[in-house]
Amino acid sequence: MPVSAPPSSTRARRRRPEVLAPAGDSDCIRAAIENGADAVYFGLDRHNARIRAANFTLEGLPDLLSYLHLRGVKAYVAFNTLIFSDELDEVERTLEQIVAAGPDALILQDLGVARLVRAISPDIPLHASTQTTTTSAEAMVALRELGFSRVILARELSVKEIRRIAAATSMALEVFVHGALCVAYSGQCLTSEALGGRSANRGACAQACRLPYDLVVDGAPRDLGDRQYLLSPLDLAAYDLIPELVDAGVSCFKIEGRLKTPEYVAATSRAYRKAVDEAWAGRAARWAPDEVLELQQVFTRGFSHGFLDGADHQSLIPALSPKKRGPFLGRVSAIADGRVRLRIESPVKPGDGVSFDYGSPDDEAGGRVYGVRQAGRRSEAAEAGGEVELTFGEMDWSRVHVGDRVWKTSDPAMEKRLRASFGKTVRRVPVDAIASGRSGAPLLLEFTDGEHRIECPSETPLAEARNRPLTPEFLREHLGRLGATPFELRDLEVRLEGAVMLPVSALNEVRRRAAEELERVRKASVRYAVSRGALGRLRDAVEGSWGGLQSARRTPARTEVCATKTPAQLVVLCRSLDQLRAVLGDGFREIELDFEDMKRYREAVPMAHDAGARVALAPPRIHKPGEDGLLKLVESCAPDAVLVRNLAHLACFAGRLETIGDFSLNAANDLTALWLLDRGLSRFTASYDLNVAQMEALLDLVPKDRVEIVIHQRMPMFHLEHCVFAAALSKGRDSTDCGRPCDLHQVSLRDRTGREHPLKADVGCRNTVYNGVPQSASPYVRGFLERGVGWFRVELMLEPPEAALRIVRAYRDLIDGRLDGGRLWRELNSSNVFGVTRGPLGMEV
Repeated sequence: MPVSAPPSSTRARRRRPEVLAPAGDSDCIRAAIENGADAVYFGLDRHNARIRAANFTLEGLPDLLSYLHLRGVKAYVAFNTLIFSDELDEVERTLEQIVAAGPDALILQDLGVARLVRAISPDIPLHASTQTTTTSAEAMVALRELGFSRVILARELSVKEIRRIAAATSMALEVFVHGALCVAYSGQCLTSEALGGRSANRGACAQACRLPYDLVVDGAPRDLGDRQYLLSPLDLAAYDLIPELVDAGVSCFKIEGRLKTPEYVAATSRAYRKAVDEAWAGRAARWAPDEVLELQQVFTRGFSHGFLDGADHQSLIPALSPKKRGPFLGRVSAIADGRVRLRIESPVKPGDGVSFDYGSPDDEAGGRVYGVRQAGRRSEAAEAGGEVELTFGEMDWSRVHVGDRVWKTSDPAMEKRLRASFGKTVRRVPVDAIASGRSGAPLLLEFTDGEHRIECPSETPLAEARNRPLTPEFLREHLGRLGATPFELRDLEVRLEGAVMLPVSALNEVRRRAAEELERVRKASVRYAVSRGALGRLRDAVEGSWGGLQSARRTPARTEVCATKTPAQLVVLCRSLDQLRAVLGDGFREIELDFEDMKRYREAVPMAHDAGARVALAPPRIHKPGEDGLLKLVESCAPDAVLVRNLAHLACFAGRLETIGDFSLNAANDLTALWLLDRGLSRFTASYDLNVAQMEALLDLVPKDRVEIVIHQRMPMFHLEHCVFAAALSKGRDSTDCGRPCDLHQVSLRDRTGREHPLKADVGCRNTVYNGVPQSASPYVRGFLERGVGWFRVELMLEPPEAALRIVRAYRDLIDGRLDGGRLWRELNSSNVFGVTRGPLGMEV
């Protein structure tokens, strides 16, 4: 692709895009600095989306920021998890300390936390995490209102879509360009929560996407050969797309990997430093084979462009292995006398680690290469393209076969080189100097680094030169002696009047003091205003908008049942016309619809209205550029309300239709919930990450008659841009050529325990994997009723009309007091092969 530099008008408006590196520990910090990163992002020991990383301490944050700022590197603190209401007091104290330390920005997921940070400080920059699932400019209206200045876009966007978003917003855009890809939309993956009580929205992802699954089609297993890892995508590597992304308007290029090694951080930071510099200068970056091999060696499951080129369901997930393997070496062509022969596709040498794979990544042999022979002779290193024999010190030869794929899993020499790149401080900050003065006055030395300007006078005055005046060459030699500092002299301007001289000792002294002062001001972090008591002020302000909440907080929760003026409403969510007919015929009058084929809404809405029912329609959970027609279709069906599933829906439907907030808005605390209600929602469904105690803490702080709790459902675990239907049941790349197998087959994914999880595709061809085991909150419904909860939802999935009616009638009897929650739980548990689960509501804190 031809590369051109951004036009001068663009340069005037934009800065060169940042290279943003991950840092899970202090070695990664050094690796990022020394290999050219402009900024690093990292988490503290709580409340970040990579809680398994070593991370950093709150107490050590000021020193870490000083270290980074001295070396010209920005620091972004990831505080990017959901926060529960009963945690906000502690979180407020933590945020006050973080803000006071002076990071360059906070990365946030939780909208209520954004409100809290803004109440603590109006100044600190906020970056919206990719966990906010931002896929459109419309969603950024709300984010800007909350105080965000930068958005980390969802990884499922193409360059074309990013360009359209950039053209429609003035917010800075950050894009992931390298590292592991989550198969599900970040912020929308509930698999770890549903299956193990480990929430990805709380930094504890269990990586269920990297497990094997069988494909079950119309009730029968489908033989896919070696393809078992149907949800494990290749890694993202977009170093060759940087020119396009720069041209599209991206402000920051982000490298994934806070759980990766310092060597990985070094290699990726160096590569993207080169890519950005070359693209900004208008040059086409040339990538030598060894540069690409270095990226593959430090970590890869295989590289791809992810979704940046658009969807390609055939190539994103080969489904053969979930593991990091490194570069592909070749296939075994012969085995004899403790040696293997293969034609290599990557370099190999003694000491390298390799693994042999004959179809099952769970049963791989491997070891260190002891010797390399080429053309019958021992070789110190073999380049790609030739046939070699490899010998090994130890090997279980029973697990090595002709035809096995061979991978180079480690390269000690490369790792040593990468460690050397950050073993000592090399990166220096360029400074420009001006030396001015006249005889009888001090030498005035000015240092500038682009952001700071330091003036330092000599203690000894200049004198008339008798034989050796100060020359530009002499001054550059002595003022450039900055070896013990983090600086290097770039430009020197001499403004001396006449021939003057100064003792070398005095010149060295003024240079030392100027460097020390510049170091001091660089170490000093930004001083943001910190306002104490922000949470109390936000909650006190609620009284004006939502009268009675303050007194409700002071009243024992379970005495409030007498204050409930209207009986609780049961809402039934249907996913087919047959289900809708059945529940309408049984007298249910509060309906929500979530159809795969949204055109069927045109038939469903009049059916509901003819029965005297109110009906709310669900648009797709994700909204991308070019999909406004789907929202217009929903509105044209004249529903009574719409389920708001993302911030774009909030912008598009508020003031036009009644809006009901769905679980995907991730309202986990009262600050988020009340902000959403203030934007026009008639009621909201809380995040599915809450257990009963956390739900009760939320209920104590919000109007309960505007809360809708889902009490029966199959948890939507994975929500994917990738289409498993197209990948496994067609040869199609995307919806234009897949033949739409989703319309022809009922498909589920069978896990290692034998549970089958239904797979569904929406109108945008996005897939959702639902939990194969239904979730019931029946043991908790009585407690929620006593607290005054106004709305309860039962979600139907695949049930035929008769089974659907049995479920919804049982919950109607439960809410009306004719059925005990424990009895209903036992009945549901006995009616399903795998029983039912309480889901996150039943999890311990």
